[in-house]
Amino acid sequence: MPTYDYECGACGHEMELFQGINDPVKKKCPECGKLKLKRLFGSGAAIVFKGSGFYQTDYRSEGYKKAAKADKKSTSETKSESKSSDSKSKPSGKSSSGD
Repeated sequence: MPTYDYECGACGHEMELFQGINDPVKKKCPECGKLKLKRLFGSGAAIVFKGSGFYQTDYRSEGYKKAAKADKKSTSETKSESKSSDSKSKPSGKSSSGD
């Protein structure tokens, strides 16, 4: 069930009301008792996905995030070291065929 915002046109009282979609719109202000209550347009309770979305690591502890970051860093360093050693061991593109 959604939450709706209401405002009284007579006294200016604002409130939120938790009601079903099919429930009638409230008209009587609980503060002043006048029939000047209006439902406001709100952003609603829509789900907004930003960034990478929800995944199992989104709600991990800070300790876990730090350990994962360190592991990622060490993995990338290992890969860069292996690439540099591969380039040293590979022969150059020139061939030394005899004439």
